[in-house]
Amino acid sequence: MDSKTPSQGAFHIASLDGMRAVAILIVFLSHAGLSHVVPGLFGVTVFFFLSGYLITTLLRMECEKHGGANLRQFFLRRTLRILPPFYLILAVIALLTFLSVLPGGFHSQALTAQALFSANYWEITGGVQPPGTEILWSLAVEEHFYLLFPFLYLAMRRFMPERRHQFALLMTLCAAVLAWRMLLVHQFSAIDLHSGTAHHPRTCHSTDTRLDGLLFGCALAVWGNPALDATRIRRSHWLWLLLPSCLALLLVTFVIRSVPFRETWRYTLQGIALMPVFIAVIRYSDALPLRFLNWRWVSRLGVLSYAFYLTHSLLLSLVAHWLPAPEGLSHLQLMLLRGTVAFLLTLAASWMMHQWVEKPFLRLRRRLGSSTKPAEHKQSGALVLNQV
Repeated sequence: MDSKTPSQGAFHIASLDGMRAVAILIVFLSHAGLSHVVPGLFGVTVFFFLSGYLITTLLRMECEKHGGANLRQFFLRRTLRILPPFYLILAVIALLTFLSVLPGGFHSQALTAQALFSANYWEITGGVQPPGTEILWSLAVEEHFYLLFPFLYLAMRRFMPERRHQFALLMTLCAAVLAWRMLLVHQFSAIDLHSGTAHHPRTCHSTDTRLDGLLFGCALAVWGNPALDATRIRRSHWLWLLLPSCLALLLVTFVIRSVPFRETWRYTLQGIALMPVFIAVIRYSDALPLRFLNWRWVSRLGVLSYAFYLTHSLLLSLVAHWLPAPEGLSHLQLMLLRGTVAFLLTLAASWMMHQWVEKPFLRLRRRLGSSTKPAEHKQSGALVLNQV
């Protein structure tokens, strides 16, 4: 029995920054022209799973320590973490399209939809997407999740305090999302099953069909959490049986190209497969196959991943529009040239955004958090809903 768990006093695991780096590299390579071999949507699925896992773990730790959660502080932390970089990059895109530096023209309705975190449903209804905003649908999904999930979690703690029952409910919700996707695809013909494109926004971009990506992470956080709970499964079984099996399952989800499978079962099987992957990454990051996640440059890229995600699509668009194709270059060589230039520019831009935007607002978060009167948490375990 492996009963070792990380300390509950602080929650920072370097290997999770490594997972962020892996996810952002997958997304970038896909958007840089390798979408036919690199599954960009899987990178987003990893981000979803990680977000659900971290948010639920932090809520659980707070509730177990204080008997309740300060929702005002929760929403303040999310606001100061997400909104300043988001609105900065959206303002830059608006300015560049207005000045015709970016192609496609200025679209006030589209930018308004992006600003209100409804980009995913705007796209589904046929709304135009200015260059650089194509990736903002995923932030809309996450924001919708952040608005709803804390209340669901507190309700679960009140009405079903057994964590295994909470796990069962969250997995049931994941199954319900799968059933909804299947209805949309097979019953309501929400997507074109004969389309040659891999882009089906109704099933791959909407909150109601992708929420399970976050809920799988939430389920891992409430029961069998590798950062908080013990396990009876041997280390060797996690690393050499469960982890390879789940990596093989992920490979199957990439190989099967059937549109009905991709838009229904793919996300569910990936969510299930990511559970043992994250358990191994968190518990056994010292194992040889996982050590690279703790390399300094990998972890550092993970820290920059949010700013990198926000800026990479814009810079890919700018490079594609303004970098002329030198004579004699093949398509592959041109793609590599533009991808390398865009990657270096994105790395520089994300570092500047992290230093000059994210870090100052992180300090503001800490000051506001320390100046807020602590909630009067009840030792009996009753839930405390603070004023937002």
